[in-house]
Amino acid sequence: MQEQPVIIIGAGPSGLATAASLNLHSIPYILLEREDCFASLWKKNAYDRLHLHLHKQFCQLPHLPFPHSYPRFISKQQFVSYLDDYVSHFKITPLYCRCVELALFDEITKEWIVKVRKLSSGEVEEFRGRFLVVASGEATDPYTPEIEGLKSFPGDVFHSTQFKNGKAFRDKNVLVVGSGNSGMEIAMDLANHGAKTSIVVRSPVHILSREMVYLGLNLLKYIPLNMVDWLMVMLSKLVYRELSKYGLSRPKEGPFFMKVANGKYPVLDVGTYSKIKSREIQVLPAISSVKGNEVVFENAESHAFDTIVFCTGFKRSTHIWLKVLVLFRDREMITC
Repeated sequence: MQEQPVIIIGAGPSGLATAASLNLHSIPYILLEREDCFASLWKKNAYDRLHLHLHKQFCQLPHLPFPHSYPRFISKQQFVSYLDDYVSHFKITPLYCRCVELALFDEITKEWIVKVRKLSSGEVEEFRGRFLVVASGEATDPYTPEIEGLKSFPGDVFHSTQFKNGKAFRDKNVLVVGSGNSGMEIAMDLANHGAKTSIVVRSPVHILSREMVYLGLNLLKYIPLNMVDWLMVMLSKLVYRELSKYGLSRPKEGPFFMKVANGKYPVLDVGTYSKIKSREIQVLPAISSVKGNEVVFENAESHAFDTIVFCTGFKRSTHIWLKVLVLFRDREMITC
């Protein structure tokens, strides 16, 4: 058993920022990471053309600014390089290949008990600490929805975490499922590389430029969220006009309200919308079923595809291992 004042779970940007801040105050900690490297989502599972969608001033970690030479919107490679320097600068040493199986708070000892499995050996380790920081993020486990007949599809089916670029898909019919920022950008990358690209858009979406979001984030410091949302929608209508011509629609709620209320981000357009307008990317409704290489949609139309890329996000695993376990002196327990 190892004991430190603070246990951090997750060595992504948030976990690294927490570790750096604790280091500056000479507070001991243990940093646990499931993968074999820090920032694994960025290092292993991000597509090549990815850039930070927000202006760099909103993305740098505490106590170490981005280099002045970095552009306003930073590439994946530049961000990974920055994180490498960050870890080196603050001498952060995560414990890798540790899969958390249980984290609970003991009311008797006033400590968090964290049990992890070493992926290299299967050995179970126990850590104790007064404070627990859950920094495992929103993007924990890739999620692919269950679709009737999907197993009958003869072509390639994979999650966006496995997509790097569209070079291998020239002249192929590719369906992108999911219209968040990853889905929209991957669809554009496929179209740029000559793939015959379609994208499933099930729900209304806000489409904003990166400049609009930069303006909105700054305005939120001074005026109420509902006023900023109103301005964002007006600007979007001025720039992108009527979306319904292209199979898209806008939500009734504002973009920043939706982020706060349910975690849904607006689409930050980096060129996809112009390809939708030019019909280089076809917008399709939700999938009903799959029959061989034919995908059937809710409007009863069907189209043949060679490849399906699921940009359907992630599911958190926190609820599986994070428990509130209250131990009473007579050893009765309540778990929730």
